Amino acid sequence: MLTLQFLTTGILTGGIYALIAVSIVLVYKATRIFNFAVGELLALGGYFCYSLVVWAHFPLWLAIIGAMLMAVIVGALVERLVLRPLLSQPTLTIVMATLALSSLLSGLMLMIWSGYVVTFPRNLLPGKTLIIGDVVMSNELVWAFGIAMVAFAILAYFFNKTKTGLRMRAVSEDHELSMSCGINITLIFAVTWILAVVLGSLSGFLLGNRLGLTPAITPLIALRAFPAVLFGGLESLVGAVVGGLTIGILESLVGGLIDPKYGEITPYIILLLVLIFRPEGLFGLKRIERI
Repeated sequence: MLTLQFLTTGILTGGIYALIAVSIVLVYKATRIFNFAVGELLALGGYFCYSLVVWAHFPLWLAIIGAMLMAVIVGALVERLVLRPLLSQPTLTIVMATLALSSLLSGLMLMIWSGYVVTFPRNLLPGKTLIIGDVVMSNELVWAFGIAMVAFAILAYFFNKTKTGLRMRAVSEDHELSMSCGINITLIFAVTWILAVVLGSLSGFLLGNRLGLTPAITPLIALRAFPAVLFGGLESLVGAVVGGLTIGILESLVGGLIDPKYGEITPYIILLLVLIFRPEGLFGLKRIERI
């Protein structure tokens, strides 16, 4: 029964990892940029929601909407002020810019919210701990998994049924061809960053409500999504979801059945194995270029 308990917990936790992984893949697919500031952007979104709930005394639903609107502004500013001026620069330059952005955001969070752990009010989400047989599921994790699944469904509709979503898919395949078809790729880049930061902010709230928020620790938790991204494939949104769930399950099983310390390093062991044996990931594309 312990195995079933840890398996269930892993699936529910994996939903949050999958949400973070999708935000990383969105940016990479559209811009070919690996966003190393994802952890800080995630924490910043969590702090936005915390401030609206605790400082402004907003109801939760209004605080989440407000945090998402702030995330839209942050995403637009990051794309316009940090990434767009560097589009013609080497990839390494842009990667270093995301690392600089992560340090800048970390310092900003320390100035505003200090380095201490802040927690959301207890029982913020409605409902109680769910018990099915011998399996116990915490209220926060059930809500987190449900919200993540709804977000994935909305994304699927967006990419398959809306003009902007279809244009984003086209840009992710070929920038030059997309421009020749009249698609404004700089606008698509902006929409992509906004969408990624919104998803990251939603993940920040879900993580913060469960574990609390701190500028030092919360971004490190988000880094566990990197193995999920590489496991599923850098260019696959489905792979990001599968990778997130897989990482959550393996981390929970190893940490619960063997040793919690091993559970902490399990995602990175998986990362090394993937890089060695299947660097393109489970659903990624193996690109062959003629030189």
